[in-house]
Amino acid sequence: MIHRVHCDKESFREVTFTSGFNVVLADRTKEATKKDTRNGLGKSTLIEIIHFCLGSNAPKDGLGSEALKGWVFSLDLEIQEKQMSVSRDTASPSRIVIEGDTQDLPIQPRYNKKTKALELKTKEWTENLGALIFGLPVEAAREPYSPTFRGLFSYFSRRGRDAYSIPFEHYRKQKEVDKQVYNSFLLGLDWDYAREWQVLKDKKKVLEGLKIAARTGLMNSIVGSRGELDALRVRLRTALDESQAQLASFRVHPQYRDIEESANALTRAIHDLSNQSLADTRLLEYYESSISGEKPPDGREVDLVYKEAGVVLPDLVKRRLDDVKAFHTSVVQNRKSFLKREIDRLQRSVEAARREIENKSEERAKLLEILSTHGALEEYNRLQQRNTELSSQLADTEQRIKNLRDFEEGKSALAIDQQLLQQRARQDLDDRHEVTDRAISLFNANSEALYEAPGSLVIDLQDTGYKFNVEIERSGSQGIDSMKVFCYDLMLAQLWSQKTPSPKLLIHDSTVFDGVDERQVALALERAASESEGSVFQYICTLNSDTLPTDDFSDEFDINDFVRLRLTDATEDGCLLGVRF
Repeated sequence: MIHRVHCDKESFREVTFTSGFNVVLADRTKEATKKDTRNGLGKSTLIEIIHFCLGSNAPKDGLGSEALKGWVFSLDLEIQEKQMSVSRDTASPSRIVIEGDTQDLPIQPRYNKKTKALELKTKEWTENLGALIFGLPVEAAREPYSPTFRGLFSYFSRRGRDAYSIPFEHYRKQKEVDKQVYNSFLLGLDWDYAREWQVLKDKKKVLEGLKIAARTGLMNSIVGSRGELDALRVRLRTALDESQAQLASFRVHPQYRDIEESANALTRAIHDLSNQSLADTRLLEYYESSISGEKPPDGREVDLVYKEAGVVLPDLVKRRLDDVKAFHTSVVQNRKSFLKREIDRLQRSVEAARREIENKSEERAKLLEILSTHGALEEYNRLQQRNTELSSQLADTEQRIKNLRDFEEGKSALAIDQQLLQQRARQDLDDRHEVTDRAISLFNANSEALYEAPGSLVIDLQDTGYKFNVEIERSGSQGIDSMKVFCYDLMLAQLWSQKTPSPKLLIHDSTVFDGVDERQVALALERAASESEGSVFQYICTLNSDTLPTDDFSDEFDINDFVRLRLTDATEDGCLLGVRF
């Protein structure tokens, strides 16, 4: 229950509320003009302040505007019979200052040495409110799609015109999962079924996305066909087994690279020796053939030629021929001597090369034997890396096969899960008929008090989850639709007034009565007054004096008895904030 709304600015028109029925009345003495930046007197701002102190964000065109920066708004509250006061500064909205009996708060406030105050973060404050007002677990214990304090409280204090359009929504186009979770929770149903339905919807959405991808061929490049994946799996398994066998038999030699370099050097030396030996052998063959053809000249052949010609050579000529013969004989003998020496040298060189080649070949063979039975460390590392890659590829392929199998089987499994969930939810709904009967009875009574003929609150189950609806005869007009919201909200306040913990509070802006026939407005206000008094909960509503159905109230009902604050546009300081912006 809210006892008081106040502010640190003197211009603010603070208001004190009591249990039962409370009215904030706005008196209009003139028409608003286009020059007015805010046409209202503060009725909606008051509701905005309550939400702000209870953890909501401040809209930029309202409490979050630059004109109100640094204003500190406060609520005096009673929660579970504990009195406390909470304050929040628009300049630092992340901090909540709290005073009073805080010992039962699940999340305890911290003492700020600088401000000398107990403080909570905004999220911690809403977690506390959820636990103390609706019995919600703190965040760590909640699952996705679980109800929150802010979502639930918005059904007990709607904000904005759109919030009064549909009973089961507190803002336009609210998500279906939120509507199901919050309304099932508030009506006393097992809201966890609504959460499970959404989880199944999420799974179905994923499967449908995969189905579309498969139909367009996209999934084959990502997942692949079952036959292709099985073939790939077998190929990768074989390669991985071979890789692991190589690793198991691999022997690393610490001087592998030195030995490899030595073997390579020996190979180059052997090639050089072989090339040199081949050149020497060919030169040897040439010299051997040359020495066999070397002969001294024969002078007798010259004499014979001249004798046959009948010429007698003189002695001088004969001496000169003998000299030439002797010279040529000397040349041939010298060449033969040279060739013999070269032949001996080449034979020795070829033999030495042969022996050197044999020695180096034997040495290289030993080194190659070591290399053939051992490996280098980096080579071993490459084998390990390859083994890791193959193992990863195999695991990825097996996961893709599993995903494909899950995809193929998922649709039927999902259908089974949905069917089982609906059966459990249907049985649970049947078991809770006393809870739903009371909600239906209260809604019917509230609508009958306004229109004589009872309305209908429908609580049902469909394939997609809970289905809620309300009907009031002559529905279709704006006024009737607004009264559906009024009757539904009043029913929630009546239901929760009997629970512990409970908000024991219902707040309506004058928007709920827009377009409603004056007779129905009068009946609705009297109904709210009697029910809040009888059921012991607090009802706060804001009204415009020029739309009050004064002539339609019953004789024993005086609206002025319940007015806690009167706002007026007759003076500058007559609005809630005491200033215009």
